[in-house]
Amino acid sequence: MTATRPVKRNSPNGGLSARLEHPMVHYQILLGATGFLLALGIVMVASASSDFSYQQNNGNSWALATRQLIFAAIGVFLMMAVSKMHVDAIRRWAPLFMVVVGVLLVAVLLIGTAVHGQKNWIDFGGPFRIQPSEFAKLAIIMWGADILDRKYHLLEQRNHLLIPVLPVCVTVLLLVVLQGDLGTAMVMMPIMASLLYFVGAPRKWFLVMGAVGLAGIAALSFAAPYRMARFTSWLDPYADAQGTGFQVIHGQQALGSGGWWGVGLGGSREKWGTLPEAHTDFIYAVLGEELGIIGTILVLVIFTAIAIVGLRIARNTNEAFIQIASLGIVAWIVTQALVNIGAVLGILPITGVPLPLVSYGGSSLIPTLLAMGILMAFAKHEAYMQEQKK
Repeated sequence: MTATRPVKRNSPNGGLSARLEHPMVHYQILLGATGFLLALGIVMVASASSDFSYQQNNGNSWALATRQLIFAAIGVFLMMAVSKMHVDAIRRWAPLFMVVVGVLLVAVLLIGTAVHGQKNWIDFGGPFRIQPSEFAKLAIIMWGADILDRKYHLLEQRNHLLIPVLPVCVTVLLLVVLQGDLGTAMVMMPIMASLLYFVGAPRKWFLVMGAVGLAGIAALSFAAPYRMARFTSWLDPYADAQGTGFQVIHGQQALGSGGWWGVGLGGSREKWGTLPEAHTDFIYAVLGEELGIIGTILVLVIFTAIAIVGLRIARNTNEAFIQIASLGIVAWIVTQALVNIGAVLGILPITGVPLPLVSYGGSSLIPTLLAMGILMAFAKHEAYMQEQKK
Protein backbone atom coordinates (compact mmCIF):
# COMPACT_ATOMS: atom_id res chain seq x y z
CA MET A 1 0.00 0.00 0.00
CA THR A 2 2.84 2.37 0.87
CA ALA A 3 6.40 2.59 -0.34
CA THR A 4 9.04 1.59 2.19
CA ARG A 5 11.91 4.00 2.61
CA PRO A 6 15.24 2.11 2.45
CA VAL A 7 17.43 2.28 5.56
CA LYS A 8 21.20 2.37 5.20
CA ARG A 9 22.89 -0.21 7.37
CA ASN A 10 25.82 2.07 8.07
CA SER A 11 23.60 4.99 9.06
CA PRO A 12 23.62 5.95 12.76
CA ASN A 13 19.87 6.31 12.51
CA GLY A 14 19.32 2.97 10.79
CA GLY A 15 18.42 1.07 13.94
CA LEU A 16 15.50 1.32 16.35
CA SER A 17 15.03 5.06 15.93
CA ALA A 18 14.64 4.67 12.16
CA ARG A 19 12.15 1.84 12.58
CA LEU A 20 10.12 3.98 15.00
CA GLU A 21 9.91 6.68 12.33
CA HIS A 22 8.70 4.26 9.65
CA PRO A 23 5.29 5.41 8.30
CA MET A 24 3.60 2.11 9.23
CA VAL A 25 5.11 1.69 12.71
CA HIS A 26 1.92 2.78 14.50
CA TYR A 27 -0.12 0.22 12.58
CA GLN A 28 2.41 -2.50 13.34
CA ILE A 29 2.50 -1.71 17.06
CA LEU A 30 -1.29 -1.68 17.30
CA LEU A 31 -1.57 -4.96 15.42
CA GLY A 32 1.09 -6.62 17.56
CA ALA A 33 -0.27 -5.29 20.86
CA THR A 34 -3.82 -6.32 20.01
CA GLY A 35 -2.72 -9.76 18.89
CA PHE A 36 -0.69 -10.28 22.06
CA LEU A 37 -3.49 -9.25 24.44
CA LEU A 38 -6.06 -11.25 22.47
CA ALA A 39 -3.95 -14.42 22.46
CA LEU A 40 -3.14 -13.98 26.14
CA GLY A 41 -6.81 -13.43 26.90
CA ILE A 42 -7.89 -16.62 25.13
CA VAL A 43 -5.26 -18.63 27.02
CA MET A 44 -6.21 -17.08 30.36
CA VAL A 45 -9.95 -17.58 29.73
CA ALA A 46 -9.26 -21.24 28.95
CA SER A 47 -7.38 -21.58 32.22
CA ALA A 48 -9.55 -19.40 34.49
CA SER A 49 -12.90 -20.73 33.26
CA SER A 50 -12.12 -24.47 33.27
CA ASP A 51 -13.75 -25.29 36.62
CA PHE A 52 -16.72 -22.96 36.13
CA SER A 53 -17.22 -24.24 32.58
CA TYR A 54 -17.08 -27.87 33.75
CA GLN A 55 -19.85 -27.23 36.29
CA GLN A 56 -22.07 -25.16 33.99
CA ASN A 57 -21.67 -27.10 30.73
CA ASN A 58 -22.17 -30.78 31.57
CA GLY A 59 -18.54 -31.56 32.19
CA ASN A 60 -17.13 -29.58 29.23
CA SER A 61 -14.16 -27.64 30.63
CA TRP A 62 -13.50 -25.90 27.30
CA ALA A 63 -16.98 -24.57 26.48
CA LEU A 64 -16.28 -20.95 27.46
CA ALA A 65 -12.84 -20.97 25.88
CA THR A 66 -14.38 -22.25 22.65
CA ARG A 67 -16.95 -19.47 22.69
CA GLN A 68 -14.21 -16.92 23.32
CA LEU A 69 -12.36 -18.27 20.28
CA ILE A 70 -15.52 -17.76 18.20
CA PHE A 71 -15.94 -14.22 19.55
CA ALA A 72 -12.27 -13.52 18.81
CA ALA A 73 -12.56 -14.85 15.23
CA ILE A 74 -15.58 -12.62 14.56
CA GLY A 75 -13.86 -9.64 16.18
CA VAL A 76 -10.58 -10.08 14.30
CA PHE A 77 -12.43 -10.41 10.98
CA LEU A 78 -14.28 -7.14 11.68
CA MET A 79 -11.12 -5.45 12.96
CA MET A 80 -9.15 -6.26 9.82
CA ALA A 81 -12.07 -5.28 7.58
CA VAL A 82 -12.39 -1.90 9.33
CA SER A 83 -8.61 -1.36 9.29
CA LYS A 84 -8.74 -1.48 5.48
CA MET A 85 -11.54 1.10 5.23
CA HIS A 86 -10.96 4.71 4.27
CA VAL A 87 -11.53 7.26 7.02
CA ASP A 88 -14.46 8.78 5.10
CA ALA A 89 -16.16 5.38 4.92
CA ILE A 90 -15.78 4.93 8.68
CA ARG A 91 -17.37 8.34 9.20
CA ARG A 92 -20.32 7.48 7.00
CA TRP A 93 -21.12 4.46 9.19
CA ALA A 94 -20.88 6.39 12.49
CA PRO A 95 -24.40 7.93 12.52
CA LEU A 96 -26.10 4.63 11.56
CA PHE A 97 -24.09 2.79 14.20
CA MET A 98 -25.26 5.31 16.81
CA VAL A 99 -28.90 4.88 15.77
CA VAL A 100 -28.72 1.06 15.90
CA VAL A 101 -27.08 1.10 19.32
CA GLY A 102 -29.65 3.60 20.59
CA VAL A 103 -32.51 1.35 19.47
CA LEU A 104 -30.86 -1.64 21.17
CA LEU A 105 -30.42 0.31 24.41
CA VAL A 106 -34.15 1.07 24.45
CA ALA A 107 -34.98 -2.53 23.48
CA VAL A 108 -33.04 -3.81 26.49
CA LEU A 109 -35.44 -2.01 28.83
CA LEU A 110 -38.41 -3.66 27.09
CA ILE A 111 -37.26 -7.19 26.27
CA GLY A 112 -33.92 -7.43 28.06
CA THR A 113 -32.71 -10.26 30.28
CA ALA A 114 -31.40 -9.63 33.79
CA VAL A 115 -28.03 -11.07 34.81
CA HIS A 116 -26.71 -10.51 38.35
CA GLY A 117 -29.46 -7.97 38.97
CA GLN A 118 -28.68 -5.90 35.86
CA LYS A 119 -31.14 -5.87 32.98
CA ASN A 120 -28.61 -5.09 30.27
CA TRP A 121 -28.66 -8.14 27.97
CA ILE A 122 -30.69 -9.12 24.91
CA ASP A 123 -30.93 -12.91 24.76
CA PHE A 124 -30.90 -14.65 21.35
CA GLY A 125 -31.24 -18.11 22.81
CA GLY A 126 -28.67 -20.62 23.98
CA PRO A 127 -25.34 -19.15 25.08
CA PHE A 128 -25.50 -16.17 22.72
CA ARG A 129 -26.63 -12.78 23.95
CA ILE A 130 -25.58 -9.18 23.44
CA GLN A 131 -24.93 -6.30 25.83
CA PRO A 132 -25.67 -3.09 23.86
CA SER A 133 -24.08 -0.82 26.45
CA GLU A 134 -20.65 -2.21 25.48
CA PHE A 135 -21.20 -1.18 21.87
CA ALA A 136 -22.51 2.21 23.05
CA LYS A 137 -19.01 3.19 24.18
CA LEU A 138 -17.66 2.99 20.63
CA ALA A 139 -20.84 4.44 19.10
CA ILE A 140 -20.64 7.57 21.28
CA ILE A 141 -16.98 8.10 20.40
CA MET A 142 -17.39 7.77 16.63
CA TRP A 143 -20.66 9.68 16.39
CA GLY A 144 -19.40 12.42 18.70
CA ALA A 145 -16.16 12.78 16.74
CA ASP A 146 -18.10 13.06 13.49
CA ILE A 147 -20.48 15.72 14.86
CA LEU A 148 -17.77 17.78 16.54
CA ASP A 149 -15.63 17.70 13.40
CA ARG A 150 -18.53 18.91 11.24
CA LYS A 151 -19.09 21.81 13.65
CA TYR A 152 -15.42 22.37 14.42
CA HIS A 153 -15.35 26.01 13.27
CA LEU A 154 -18.48 26.78 15.31
CA LEU A 155 -17.40 25.27 18.60
CA GLU A 156 -16.49 28.63 20.11
CA GLN A 157 -20.25 29.14 20.41
CA ARG A 158 -21.55 27.35 23.49
CA ASN A 159 -24.74 26.04 21.89
CA HIS A 160 -22.82 24.37 19.06
CA LEU A 161 -20.34 22.89 21.53
CA LEU A 162 -23.04 21.32 23.67
CA ILE A 163 -25.80 20.45 21.21
CA PRO A 164 -26.46 17.74 20.17
CA VAL A 165 -23.49 15.95 21.81
CA LEU A 166 -24.35 16.58 25.45
CA PRO A 167 -28.10 15.71 25.28
CA VAL A 168 -27.37 12.48 23.37
CA CYS A 169 -24.59 11.50 25.79
CA VAL A 170 -26.83 12.14 28.79
CA THR A 171 -29.65 10.12 27.21
CA VAL A 172 -27.33 7.16 26.54
CA LEU A 173 -25.98 7.39 30.08
CA LEU A 174 -29.48 7.39 31.56
CA LEU A 175 -30.48 4.36 29.49
CA VAL A 176 -27.43 2.48 30.80
CA VAL A 177 -28.17 3.51 34.40
CA LEU A 178 -31.80 2.42 34.03
CA GLN A 179 -30.48 -1.02 33.12
CA GLY A 180 -28.75 -1.10 36.50
CA ASP A 181 -25.25 -1.13 34.97
CA LEU A 182 -23.47 1.48 37.08
CA GLY A 183 -20.02 0.07 36.25
CA THR A 184 -20.42 0.66 32.51
CA ALA A 185 -21.90 4.10 33.21
CA MET A 186 -18.81 4.99 35.26
CA VAL A 187 -16.57 4.05 32.32
CA MET A 188 -18.73 5.96 29.84
CA MET A 189 -18.63 9.23 31.79
CA PRO A 190 -14.88 9.87 31.17
CA ILE A 191 -15.35 8.86 27.53
CA MET A 192 -18.12 11.40 27.07
CA ALA A 193 -16.23 14.09 28.96
CA SER A 194 -13.15 13.48 26.80
CA LEU A 195 -15.07 14.39 23.64
CA LEU A 196 -15.76 17.88 24.98
CA TYR A 197 -12.40 18.27 26.69
CA PHE A 198 -10.42 17.56 23.54
CA VAL A 199 -12.26 20.28 21.59
CA GLY A 200 -11.56 22.92 24.21
CA ALA A 201 -14.60 23.04 26.49
CA PRO A 202 -13.99 25.22 29.59
CA ARG A 203 -12.42 23.32 32.46
CA LYS A 204 -15.00 24.56 34.96
CA TRP A 205 -17.62 22.54 33.08
CA PHE A 206 -15.79 19.36 33.98
CA LEU A 207 -15.68 20.31 37.66
CA VAL A 208 -19.45 20.72 37.60
CA MET A 209 -20.01 17.53 35.60
CA GLY A 210 -17.61 15.64 37.87
CA ALA A 211 -19.46 16.81 40.97
CA VAL A 212 -22.82 15.88 39.47
CA GLY A 213 -21.48 12.49 38.38
CA LEU A 214 -20.06 11.68 41.83
CA ALA A 215 -23.31 12.75 43.47
CA GLY A 216 -25.25 10.51 41.08
CA ILE A 217 -22.97 7.53 41.75
CA ALA A 218 -23.33 8.05 45.50
CA ALA A 219 -27.12 8.27 45.25
CA LEU A 220 -27.37 5.12 43.11
CA SER A 221 -25.01 3.28 45.45
CA PHE A 222 -27.09 4.13 48.51
CA ALA A 223 -30.27 3.16 46.64
CA ALA A 224 -29.08 -0.39 45.88
CA PRO A 225 -27.92 -2.59 48.79
CA TYR A 226 -25.61 -4.73 46.61
CA ARG A 227 -23.81 -1.60 45.35
CA MET A 228 -23.43 -0.30 48.88
CA ALA A 229 -22.07 -3.69 49.92
CA ARG A 230 -19.43 -3.46 47.18
CA PHE A 231 -18.38 -0.04 48.47
CA THR A 232 -18.15 -1.09 52.12
CA SER A 233 -16.27 -4.27 51.19
CA TRP A 234 -13.77 -2.10 49.33
CA LEU A 235 -13.19 0.00 52.45
CA ASP A 236 -12.79 -3.05 54.70
CA PRO A 237 -13.08 -6.42 52.93
CA TYR A 238 -12.23 -8.36 56.10
CA ALA A 239 -15.27 -6.96 57.89
CA ASP A 240 -17.29 -9.57 55.96
CA ALA A 241 -14.59 -11.93 54.72
CA GLN A 242 -17.04 -14.72 53.85
CA GLY A 243 -19.58 -12.40 52.24
CA THR A 244 -19.10 -9.09 50.43
CA GLY A 245 -15.33 -9.04 50.94
CA PHE A 246 -14.82 -12.60 49.67
CA GLN A 247 -14.03 -11.70 46.06
CA VAL A 248 -11.67 -8.85 46.92
CA ILE A 249 -9.75 -10.95 49.44
CA HIS A 250 -9.33 -13.95 47.16
CA GLY A 251 -8.40 -11.74 44.21
CA GLN A 252 -5.59 -10.22 46.25
CA GLN A 253 -4.54 -13.68 47.48
CA ALA A 254 -4.30 -14.86 43.90
CA LEU A 255 -2.10 -11.92 42.95
CA GLY A 256 0.03 -12.26 46.06
CA SER A 257 0.65 -15.98 45.62
CA GLY A 258 2.06 -15.58 42.11
CA GLY A 259 5.37 -14.02 43.11
CA TRP A 260 7.61 -12.75 40.34
CA TRP A 261 7.13 -15.57 37.84
CA GLY A 262 3.82 -17.12 38.87
CA VAL A 263 2.83 -20.67 39.74
CA GLY A 264 2.73 -21.66 36.08
CA LEU A 265 0.14 -21.49 33.33
CA GLY A 266 -2.94 -23.45 34.38
CA GLY A 267 -1.68 -23.78 37.96
CA SER A 268 -4.01 -21.29 39.64
CA ARG A 269 -5.63 -22.56 42.82
CA GLU A 270 -8.07 -19.67 43.25
CA LYS A 271 -9.90 -20.49 40.00
CA TRP A 272 -11.18 -23.77 41.43
CA GLY A 273 -14.45 -22.33 42.70
CA THR A 274 -12.83 -19.96 45.20
CA LEU A 275 -12.54 -16.72 43.21
CA PRO A 276 -15.89 -15.52 41.77
CA GLU A 277 -15.87 -14.26 38.16
CA ALA A 278 -12.32 -15.54 37.66
CA HIS A 279 -12.66 -15.55 33.85
CA THR A 280 -14.37 -12.15 33.55
CA ASP A 281 -13.97 -9.29 36.03
CA PHE A 282 -11.09 -10.89 37.97
CA ILE A 283 -9.09 -12.48 35.18
CA TYR A 284 -6.20 -10.14 36.02
CA ALA A 285 -5.94 -11.84 39.43
CA VAL A 286 -5.64 -15.29 37.83
CA LEU A 287 -3.14 -13.88 35.35
CA GLY A 288 -1.05 -12.58 38.25
CA GLU A 289 -1.24 -15.90 40.06
CA GLU A 290 -0.19 -17.95 37.04
CA LEU A 291 2.23 -15.58 35.31
CA GLY A 292 3.38 -13.54 38.30
CA ILE A 293 4.32 -9.90 38.62
CA ILE A 294 6.20 -10.08 35.33
CA GLY A 295 2.99 -11.09 33.53
CA THR A 296 0.89 -8.36 35.12
CA ILE A 297 3.51 -5.70 34.37
CA LEU A 298 3.75 -6.88 30.76
CA VAL A 299 -0.01 -6.40 30.36
CA LEU A 300 0.30 -2.85 31.75
CA VAL A 301 3.16 -2.15 29.31
CA ILE A 302 1.07 -3.33 26.35
CA PHE A 303 -1.88 -1.14 27.36
CA THR A 304 0.53 1.78 27.77
CA ALA A 305 1.90 1.15 24.27
CA ILE A 306 -1.62 1.23 22.81
CA ALA A 307 -2.33 4.49 24.63
CA ILE A 308 0.91 6.11 23.46
CA VAL A 309 0.31 5.09 19.84
CA GLY A 310 -3.26 6.40 19.99
CA LEU A 311 -2.01 9.73 21.36
CA ARG A 312 0.72 9.91 18.69
CA ILE A 313 -1.84 9.32 15.94
CA ALA A 314 -3.96 12.15 17.36
CA ARG A 315 -0.94 14.45 17.62
CA ASN A 316 0.32 13.79 14.08
CA THR A 317 -2.95 14.40 12.24
CA ASN A 318 -4.50 17.65 11.08
CA GLU A 319 -7.96 16.06 10.79
CA ALA A 320 -10.23 16.79 13.73
CA PHE A 321 -12.29 13.61 13.29
CA ILE A 322 -9.23 11.36 13.57
CA GLN A 323 -7.90 13.37 16.49
CA ILE A 324 -11.12 13.30 18.53
CA ALA A 325 -11.91 9.65 17.76
CA SER A 326 -8.36 8.49 18.56
CA LEU A 327 -8.33 10.32 21.88
CA GLY A 328 -11.80 9.01 22.71
CA ILE A 329 -10.76 5.40 22.05
CA VAL A 330 -7.64 5.86 24.21
CA ALA A 331 -9.74 7.36 27.01
CA TRP A 332 -12.12 4.37 26.83
CA ILE A 333 -9.53 1.59 26.82
CA VAL A 334 -7.28 3.19 29.44
CA THR A 335 -10.16 4.07 31.77
CA GLN A 336 -11.71 0.61 31.57
CA ALA A 337 -8.36 -1.13 32.07
CA LEU A 338 -7.57 1.02 35.10
CA VAL A 339 -11.02 0.51 36.63
CA ASN A 340 -10.77 -3.27 36.20
CA ILE A 341 -7.20 -3.57 37.45
CA GLY A 342 -7.84 -1.10 40.26
CA ALA A 343 -10.72 -3.25 41.52
CA VAL A 344 -8.55 -6.39 41.48
CA LEU A 345 -5.79 -4.59 43.38
CA GLY A 346 -8.28 -3.19 45.88
CA ILE A 347 -7.52 0.41 44.92
CA LEU A 348 -11.04 0.94 43.52
CA PRO A 349 -14.44 -0.59 44.35
CA ILE A 350 -15.59 -3.55 42.28
CA THR A 351 -17.67 -2.32 39.34
CA GLY A 352 -17.97 -5.46 37.24
CA VAL A 353 -16.29 -4.11 34.09
CA PRO A 354 -14.10 -6.49 32.01
CA LEU A 355 -10.42 -6.08 31.20
CA PRO A 356 -10.29 -5.01 27.51
CA LEU A 357 -9.22 -7.76 25.07
CA VAL A 358 -8.48 -10.17 27.94
CA SER A 359 -11.68 -10.91 29.88
CA TYR A 360 -14.28 -13.40 28.63
CA GLY A 361 -17.26 -12.05 26.70
CA GLY A 362 -18.10 -11.24 23.11
CA SER A 363 -20.05 -8.07 23.90
CA SER A 364 -16.89 -6.54 25.32
CA LEU A 365 -14.36 -8.14 22.99
CA ILE A 366 -15.96 -7.41 19.61
CA PRO A 367 -16.46 -3.62 20.00
CA THR A 368 -12.96 -3.31 21.48
CA LEU A 369 -11.49 -5.08 18.45
CA LEU A 370 -13.56 -2.79 16.22
CA ALA A 371 -12.03 0.19 18.02
CA MET A 372 -8.53 -1.20 17.46
CA GLY A 373 -9.37 -1.68 13.78
CA ILE A 374 -10.41 1.97 13.58
CA LEU A 375 -7.13 3.06 15.18
CA MET A 376 -5.28 0.89 12.63
CA ALA A 377 -7.20 2.56 9.79
CA PHE A 378 -6.15 5.94 11.19
CA ALA A 379 -2.54 4.74 11.39
CA LYS A 380 -2.64 3.65 7.73
CA HIS A 381 -4.15 7.01 6.77
CA GLU A 382 -1.37 8.76 8.67
CA ALA A 383 1.26 6.70 6.82
CA TYR A 384 -0.37 7.48 3.48
CA MET A 385 -0.39 11.21 4.24
CA GLN A 386 3.30 11.08 5.20
CA GLU A 387 4.16 9.39 1.92
CA GLN A 388 2.17 12.00 -0.03
CA LYS A 389 4.25 14.79 1.51
CA LYS A 390 7.51 13.34 0.16
